Amino acid sequence: MAITVKDIVKGGTPIVCLTSYTAPMTKIMDPLVDIILVGDSLGMTIYGFDSTRPVTMEMMIRHTEAVARCAKHALVVFDMPFATYDSPEKALANAERAMKETKCHAVKLEGGVEMAATVKRLVENGIPVMGHIGLMPQSVEAGKFKIQGRNDEGAKKVMADAKALDAAGAFAVVIEGTLEPVAHDITKAISIPTIGIGASPSCDGQVLVIDDILGTFLDFTPKFIKRYANLSPLIENAIKQYAEDVRENRFPTMEHCFLPK
Repeated sequence: MAITVKDIVKGGTPIVCLTSYTAPMTKIMDPLVDIILVGDSLGMTIYGFDSTRPVTMEMMIRHTEAVARCAKHALVVFDMPFATYDSPEKALANAERAMKETKCHAVKLEGGVEMAATVKRLVENGIPVMGHIGLMPQSVEAGKFKIQGRNDEGAKKVMADAKALDAAGAFAVVIEGTLEPVAHDITKAISIPTIGIGASPSCDGQVLVIDDILGTFLDFTPKFIKRYANLSPLIENAIKQYAEDVRENRFPTMEHCFLPK
C-alpha cells in the first residue's frame, strides 16, 4: 500500500527517507523506504554545482515527475528550490505548480520561525509541508557549513524553529547538522516527526543522500555519512573494461549483432 502523510504523522517504526532523482533509482528504492525526497542536492550530485542555490523549479519538476511516475509505495516529497518561496504568495504559486505538474505528495522548504506564516498558508491550501531546520544549505555559501545549536542561543533558536513549524501545521521536520542533544530535545518537545541528517539517533527517522551512501559522490564526505557501498571503483572498472574491449576489437562480437536467419 502507498504511504500517506497521515501514515508518517501517525509514526510507529523509524521513518526511512532517501533522496532519488531518477526513474531507475526510484524503482529500486521505492519498496524499501517510506519517503523519497527529490532533493535540491541534485544540483551538486547531478548538475555539478558547488551548492544547491542554482537549482531551478524546472530542474526539480523534471526530476520529480520521473520519481513520482515510478513510486508506487513511498511518499514523494518535492524540495522547493532556493528563492522560490520567499513570500507566502510566491510559495503557494510554486508549490501548487509542483504538486500539479509532478504529482508529488508534499513539498519541503527550509526555515523555521520566519517561514511559519508561509507553511501555514500552504497547509491551509491543502499542500502538505515538510520543514527543514538546523543547518540549511540554501542559506549558506558553498562549503561554509557550521553545526547548529552549539551554544544556548543557537539551541534555543533551533528549538523555536521546530516549535513554530509544528504550530504552523508542518507534518514533519528535517533536522540537519545540529548538535545531538538539541535534536534529541526537539524530538521530545514537538508533536510531529523529526527526520535527522547529522542530528540524533533519537529522531523519528533518518534521511541521507543516495549518492553518499552508494559512494558515487566523492567531492566531500560529511561526518554524518555512512557509506553502505563504494560503487565508484566498480563503475570506473566497468568503463575501463568497456573502453579496452572496444579499442582491442573485442566488443562487439557476433553474439551482440543481429544476423540474417
